[in-house]
Amino acid sequence: MLLSLTDVRRTFGGLHAVDGVGFQVDTGEVHGLIGPNGAGKTTLLNLVSGLIRPTGGAISLEGRRIERLPSHRIAALGITRTYQNIRLFPALSAAENVLVGSHLRRVDPLWKRMIFVPGYRREEADALQWALSLLARVGMEDRAAERASSLSYGEQRRVEIARALASGPRVLLLDEPTAGMNPSEVASIAALIKEVARSGQSVLLVEHNVKLVMDVCDRITVLNFGKVIADGTPGEVAGDRAVIAAYLGGE
Repeated sequence: MLLSLTDVRRTFGGLHAVDGVGFQVDTGEVHGLIGPNGAGKTTLLNLVSGLIRPTGGAISLEGRRIERLPSHRIAALGITRTYQNIRLFPALSAAENVLVGSHLRRVDPLWKRMIFVPGYRREEADALQWALSLLARVGMEDRAAERASSLSYGEQRRVEIARALASGPRVLLLDEPTAGMNPSEVASIAALIKEVARSGQSVLLVEHNVKLVMDVCDRITVLNFGKVIADGTPGEVAGDRAVIAAYLGGE
């Protein structure tokens, strides 16, 4: 099992934002995390990525406990993410934003970069080619030189996903990746998510577009008020009465 959560809890004062959550994500699996607003989905991604620490429980990557590690150590182990609110550097180009995400792949020490040794220039060229290949992967190769601030909302989302992929993660956490996108853009992101999984990387997807989740996910965990109310295949979750009640307010 690649990623495992066991009885994960997080409280804020008296609020149980995440309350005893447990599930597992296999290698190459797209695992959906859905639920009504305030269910605890983004808090859970924050816990997995190390942005905040759990009050209790265990989070493991290939059997190694990571819930007490800082976020940069978790990223170095192979877990990267996107955010609900786009966090690109607006003055940098699309390619430069992706390059920022590739620093974990860099092997040259800082002193070599400072004195511009020949190997540094070669690695810089390789890093740029890697960034351009990722932009091509998300359909943004023609906008590589454009400033992030000049890109549309949907295009910025694509660049952010490319940046998250730049370190070659084993688990990609996507927080509302299709928010604000039109149907055509949603379809392209769905195809990208499937392609990422086929390459052997796992995806933990938080998404309000339930149709997208049903189309791309192998398994789905449903949260409500911080608790797991259903876990299973898309077909199993779609017919679950507790899920229907949570979304529609009644059976």
